[in-house]
Amino acid sequence: MAGTDGAPVDALQDWRACAAAAEPADRAEAEAGILLAYRQAGLAAPERVVWAGSPREGVTLVRALSDAERGASVREAVRSAPWAAARRAAHERMGAAGWSAHWSATGGRLWETTQMLVERIRGGVLDDLAGADRQAETEIRLILLDALLGQHDAPWLAALSADGPALDGPARVCRNAGWWWPFEKVVVVCERPVALHRDEAGRLDRGDGPALAFPDGFALHAWRGMPVPAAFLQELRTLTPERIRAEENAELRRVMLEYYGYDRYLSDSGARPVHSDETGTLWRVELEGDEPVVMVEVVNSTPEPDGTHRTYWLRVPPTTREAREGVAWTFGLEAEAYAPLRET
Repeated sequence: MAGTDGAPVDALQDWRACAAAAEPADRAEAEAGILLAYRQAGLAAPERVVWAGSPREGVTLVRALSDAERGASVREAVRSAPWAAARRAAHERMGAAGWSAHWSATGGRLWETTQMLVERIRGGVLDDLAGADRQAETEIRLILLDALLGQHDAPWLAALSADGPALDGPARVCRNAGWWWPFEKVVVVCERPVALHRDEAGRLDRGDGPALAFPDGFALHAWRGMPVPAAFLQELRTLTPERIRAEENAELRRVMLEYYGYDRYLSDSGARPVHSDETGTLWRVELEGDEPVVMVEVVNSTPEPDGTHRTYWLRVPPTTREAREGVAWTFGLEAEAYAPLRET
């Protein structure tokens, strides 16, 4: 089965599912994939495979292993070399334009959201393990960049697996586990997350718990992609207009407003309208240290089945001074050009 652009839809969906999997790893299958990857690279099998509950624990285990215990990294042989060979083969077979179209139809569709998640995990691990220690930060950052990404290698595998039979091992790990570090003697491999919550744009997003959680307790909290403290999310359920106004961090205050609801905030804050005309009513609330909340209240002229008319709240730029100007802005028009036959 293929999409309108020639993309193998079923295969792409499988890789998408791998990248987003939030369930326990199939350890037996993952370890079989690791052994296959070593064998395909012409390497002796590692002496042992060590499992970690998350990338954070994976980094901790790698740091604790001495050079003698783990041996040299074999990342180049296991992943980088077959990766490069598969890409060369794809380019030779498809040409530059063909490869570009192929990537857009396969891995390109998974890249942005997957890479966004990878960067958030790296940032969370750095925050947890390094803190303000610059030397530790450098060491941890290098370890993170040396990891094979397991399930999060899905974008490249979606594009290259057909041209790279030597990638069968990494592909098998991708389908069954999380990040992993291959060394001559030891492989450290991570569990997949047990919870993953994202918004329609693919950003981490959850208002009542961790947006990403691993079985060992490593977790990331976020609201529409913005990292937030766990305690902050717990507080959202008891928000008041006074608490929102008291928040000094402008970004966190915006999260509070989104969660609380701009229309509800205007109502509960005792805001007063600053302008009204036939298009709606303009409301404005000043916020210390931040731009004001300015919204247009619009009543839909088309009645609901029960005869009532629904009210909509449209946030508009803080420079807006008239309701018509605000409504026109939502349509990308100047106020003078906005003249609908019927208000909706």
